Amino acid sequence: MTTPAANDFRSDTFTTPTPAMLEAMVNATFGDDVYQEDRTTTEFQNEIARLTGMEDALFMLSGTMGNQIGVRMHLHQPPHSVLCDYRAHVYAEEGCGLAVLSQAMVTPVHPANGLYLTCDDVKNWVTMGDDIHTAPTKVISLELTIGGVLTPMEEIKKISEFAHANGIKVHCDGARLWNASAATGYSLADYCQYFDSVSMCVSKGLGAPVGGVLASTKENIKRARWLRKQQGGGIRQAGVLTSAAMVALKEVWPTMKETHEKTKKLAKDLEALGVVPQIPVDTSFFFIDAKKSNIDMGVLLEQCQKFNVKLMDERIALHFQISDEAIENLKAAIAEAVKITKSLPPGYVSKVKPAGYGSTSKMNEYN
Repeated sequence: MTTPAANDFRSDTFTTPTPAMLEAMVNATFGDDVYQEDRTTTEFQNEIARLTGMEDALFMLSGTMGNQIGVRMHLHQPPHSVLCDYRAHVYAEEGCGLAVLSQAMVTPVHPANGLYLTCDDVKNWVTMGDDIHTAPTKVISLELTIGGVLTPMEEIKKISEFAHANGIKVHCDGARLWNASAATGYSLADYCQYFDSVSMCVSKGLGAPVGGVLASTKENIKRARWLRKQQGGGIRQAGVLTSAAMVALKEVWPTMKETHEKTKKLAKDLEALGVVPQIPVDTSFFFIDAKKSNIDMGVLLEQCQKFNVKLMDERIALHFQISDEAIENLKAAIAEAVKITKSLPPGYVSKVKPAGYGSTSKMNEYN
């Protein structure tokens, strides 16, 4: 099956449903999930609960909805704050959701190692005590992976133990926790044992057309179901979506390690061209360090168009539908961009403005 995502390196969200997913959607049950009467959806949620080791799970329309409800269900009465990485999706990419939906102040932390939060980072920035001038930290949100970078399991454990010892909940933005599991060999349950809740996306690397899922305790999921309804996320015939997600678990997840290997091979080839990454290439992302690589992003995007590959900024995202031909074309586009950049006149002004910090552009403040 030919897919429009075969040459699309912009994001793993551009993946399209496989034939098996489409067939499953046609054959799904059509119960009303608002009344918890859809068998396909219930089976999917039960499978997620089993895989994560959590008591219960709830299908969400998006990973963003799962994050916002996942944090919100731990918070009750302001003042309160959420501590997270300054690049975290839940803080930087979700439309001010924590402030609007949870009335929460956010403490965005810059990791000392430039890669991922450590327990020392958390201890340095957490707000505790009875000082009425402050908003006490009530939730710590960790993103796994962040920029494709893996956080060591021992560090996750330390943060979790510190948080729980101080009455702080720990949420996992596991949009790409599937990638972390595939890369390390740790099960989802191995990771999730340290969290009070986890939100995972099924429409990124897994390739399902729509959705995410939130896992936690039965009591938390009962509250989350209420919050989901409040936010317009109560879906009637949800089986049409969860059926595709179930196929993604069985069909696509096992191929993720192969995608990681292709990404690392691409990284070696690019470094041979003098193109270096901003951060380590642990899974399926390569963030171009345009400055150190002496490559003009405007020139690169022009070359990508000529070589029939899609890129929107410094992030190169691989997924299971990327073709080998597209990878070769991307390398050719980058090689040509490097060559052209070297010949640009002094004072040349790029056609592309430097990107700000974010999940698709700049991931290392020290570059």
